[in-house]
Amino acid sequence: MLAKRIATALVGIPVAVYIINYGQWLFGITVSFLALAAWHEYCVMVGRNGHHPSYLLGFLGITLFLGCAWVGNPQETVTVATLVTLIILGKTVIACGKFSLPDAAFTLLGLFYIGLPFSHLLLLRFMDASLFAVPSAGLMSTGALFLWLAFIGTWASDTFAYLVGSKYGKTKLCPSISPGKTREGALGGLCGSILSVLVFGYFFHIPLIHLVFIGLFVGLAAPFGDLVESSLKRHCCVKDSGRLLPGHGGVLDRFDSIMFTVPTVYYYVQFFLIR
Repeated sequence: MLAKRIATALVGIPVAVYIINYGQWLFGITVSFLALAAWHEYCVMVGRNGHHPSYLLGFLGITLFLGCAWVGNPQETVTVATLVTLIILGKTVIACGKFSLPDAAFTLLGLFYIGLPFSHLLLLRFMDASLFAVPSAGLMSTGALFLWLAFIGTWASDTFAYLVGSKYGKTKLCPSISPGKTREGALGGLCGSILSVLVFGYFFHIPLIHLVFIGLFVGLAAPFGDLVESSLKRHCCVKDSGRLLPGHGGVLDRFDSIMFTVPTVYYYVQFFLIR
């Protein structure tokens, strides 16, 4: 298992660096593939627990969410959300007896849980650099810079939480959902997130106060994302969401924290770093 994790990381990290920094169509296609793969994993998981979300409507809704983000029209996301919600709820009447209200609820849960966070990957990466009240990132686009802050802060949070929790963890953080996580580990993860964001952001001349707050918010959001997915897996009685990434499980297993931290960074930038 450890060998598979290392091998996947050795291949995945350079690929991720290239795709994020290149951006454009390659990043958009990659994010779209990951989001739809996550939707497939979600449907399989909840299906094992007797729920039957509408695969096609969820697939369509997530695709439309991603399309709105890709072309830079986040306002239209509300229109898409409203339309898809009404169609999904309407299906409980049209397909009465075959598509129940719980099925509709789990369809909407997966649609918003996956579609909106992955859309924010596109929104943050493709942000107009001229709007940022920060210096240019040089060879790296400003959108890529802030996306890297979210990724690096998240990875540091997970790593420091594991290291500190393994050595000093005593008080359970949320035993009913994830018995292995501790408050000491969560605090270590928070400190790791702030430190890593400070170090990385320092080289791009981002004001210190913004780096502290970004690191803080990422460090708080990351464990919530992890616990939410753990709660979903516990409800569905599965260990991993999928097997797409050898040694790491599925897309949801690898992106559970990212799905919370990227929107957090996006809205911090929107509120505090846009001219």
